[in-house]
Amino acid sequence: MIHQVTGRDFATHSPDGRPRARGAGIVLPGSPGPLNALTDVAGVEVGVATLIDGDGPLVVGKGPVRTGVTAILPRGVAGVGQPCAAGWYSLNGNGEMTGTTWIDEVGSFNVPVVLSNTHAIGACHTGVVQWVNRVAPHVARQWLLPVCAETWDGYLNDINGGHVRPEHAVAALDSADGGPVTEGSVGGGTGMNCYDFKGGNGTASRLVPYGSRTYTVAAFVQANFGSRAELTIAGHHVGPSLLDDNPLDGDWFARDLAGSPPPGAGSVIAIVATDAPLLPGQCKALARRVPLGLARTGTTGSHFSGDIFLAFSTADVPDLASTFPLGPPVDDEIGSIAFLPWGRMDLLYTAVVQCVEEAVLNALVVNADMVGRDGHRSPRLPLDRLAALLGHAP
Repeated sequence: MIHQVTGRDFATHSPDGRPRARGAGIVLPGSPGPLNALTDVAGVEVGVATLIDGDGPLVVGKGPVRTGVTAILPRGVAGVGQPCAAGWYSLNGNGEMTGTTWIDEVGSFNVPVVLSNTHAIGACHTGVVQWVNRVAPHVARQWLLPVCAETWDGYLNDINGGHVRPEHAVAALDSADGGPVTEGSVGGGTGMNCYDFKGGNGTASRLVPYGSRTYTVAAFVQANFGSRAELTIAGHHVGPSLLDDNPLDGDWFARDLAGSPPPGAGSVIAIVATDAPLLPGQCKALARRVPLGLARTGTTGSHFSGDIFLAFSTADVPDLASTFPLGPPVDDEIGSIAFLPWGRMDLLYTAVVQCVEEAVLNALVVNADMVGRDGHRSPRLPLDRLAALLGHAP
C-alpha cells in the first residue's frame, strides 16, 4: 500500500516533500492530526539549531561537528511561565533530563524543553536561562529549572569539543513555531543513530475522540537506540534481513576502541504532549506507556541506552501558577483542576503507544546517509529493500 501525497500532506510527507513512514507505504494504526506532529497540540512550538561542519580525523575542539539543539515550547513564547501539568518516567537512567525533581515535587513545569547531545546539557541549561531572561523577565525573577535532556552522538560528532553553546539553544528557541516539524538529522538529532541506521528526530500525533470532544496526543522522539537485529517495522521483524552494510557492527571491544557504542546503546528521549486535561499522575502514566511504543519497533532496552520520557498537558491549570502567593492565606484560596477520569485513560494510552512507534519510524525514514568524525558512517534505512520486506512496491 502506497500513500500518495495530496497537495502538502504533512501527515505522510515532510515539508520538503520527502516521504515519512506513511508516505513510504508503512501501514500504521490510528488517526493522525493534520501535521502528524507534536505541534498538532495547540500552542506547542518546536525549533531547531543544526551544527554540521568539517570532515576527516577527530580533533577535539575543532570537529568534525554533527550535532545541534531541539527546543520545545509547550505554550509558545507567550506562554512561558504558565505551568503545564506534567510527569516523567525513566525506563533506564543511563542518561540525563534536568528539572525532573521539581516536576516530581509540584507536578508541573513552566519553561521550555531543550534536547541536545550528552555533553551539551550545561550549555543548553544556560541558554534557556538566558532566553527566558530576555523573553519573560518576570518569570526569570523567580528561579528557573529548565528541562534539558540528551542522547549520545559521539560516534559521528566531536562530542567533547564544546560546539554546542548557549547561543545555539537560544537560536533553537527563537526559531520555534507551530507548523510542520522537521525530522531526521536536524537539531539535537543531527548526530544520532537508531537501530544502527541514521536516526534523529521524529514525531507523530493521534486524534482521540472523547464524547463530544476530540483531544490530541502527540509524541516527539530524539531516537538514538537499538541494535540492527532488533528492528521491527509495522509488526515485521526486518532487522535480521538488513544486517549487511552496518559500519557500527563488530565485537564490543573493537567498537569501543573505534569510539562506537555497544550494541543497542545510545539513548532515546521522548516528549509526549496532549491537550486533554490531566492530573500530574496521569501525565506520568502517559510517560510510562512510551516504552510500549518503543518495543513495537523492536528494542529490548539496552543497559547502555538512557531512556527517559516526559509527558505534559496544555490544558489550563491556573492554580498551579501561584508559586509565590502574596500575603497571608485566605479562606477561599483552594486550588482546583479539571481532569479526565482515570477509567477513561485507555484511549490516550493507545495514542501514546501509536505515536511513539510512528515517531521512531519517521526518524528513520526521513533521513539520509551521514559521514562524521574519523570517517564514521551511518547509513540510511534502505527504503527499497524495506518495501520488499513489507510486501509492497517502493
